[in-house]
Amino acid sequence: MPPFLYMQDVAFQWNDDTQFRLQIADFAVEQGETVLILGDSGAGKSTLLSLICGVVAPNSGVISIAGVDVAKLNDAQRDSFRAEHIGVIFQQFNLLPFGTVLDNVRLPLKFSAKRKQRAQTSPDDATQLCQALGLPLDILKQRASKLSVGQQQRVAVARALIGQPPLVIADEPTSALDSSNQSAFLKLLFNQIKNCQTTLIMVSHDTQLARYFDRTVKLDDVAHRAGVIS
Repeated sequence: MPPFLYMQDVAFQWNDDTQFRLQIADFAVEQGETVLILGDSGAGKSTLLSLICGVVAPNSGVISIAGVDVAKLNDAQRDSFRAEHIGVIFQQFNLLPFGTVLDNVRLPLKFSAKRKQRAQTSPDDATQLCQALGLPLDILKQRASKLSVGQQQRVAVARALIGQPPLVIADEPTSALDSSNQSAFLKLLFNQIKNCQTTLIMVSHDTQLARYFDRTVKLDDVAHRAGVIS
């Protein structure tokens, strides 16, 4: 049985930047696995996530997720696939500032019929998911802009997990937290990842996070060349 996600002979270069090129020879992740990808700033971690999410398409190669080669999809098809299959936790959270907590958490359901159906028929309804992540009931109707950084972060996690997408991508979500809050946040995140039976791929420069994951991968170990071309 093929891995849940695999990348083979992937090459990508930004059109307006001839100095950056990312090449992934071979990278695979199993269903339900939690994987941390480590790399220095500018090494290509966020670019790698953008390729997996289908935000950008590779110049060449295979990016297979759940049996679908997303590299062969057009822009609209990649957007649709991402909405159905991938939850994203952004580094800056990217919440709608004037939307309520529940508005933000339920946002992916507007773009995915499958996730909406699962959210309505399973325990990960928005309110229950928020409570499981430590968000009190009395703030769920507050605007996201009124929340603390820690609360916004948990809303971002709830939004990524709503509707049980098979894959969650996280771009340095703990970078703004101290070690104590970081540990508490990761415990909540992994509890919900386990409950939802979701595959997690997180990128970071922080080697201290490795103990929380099934596997840690250094970007340099899977990339032929990442960052500035010498």
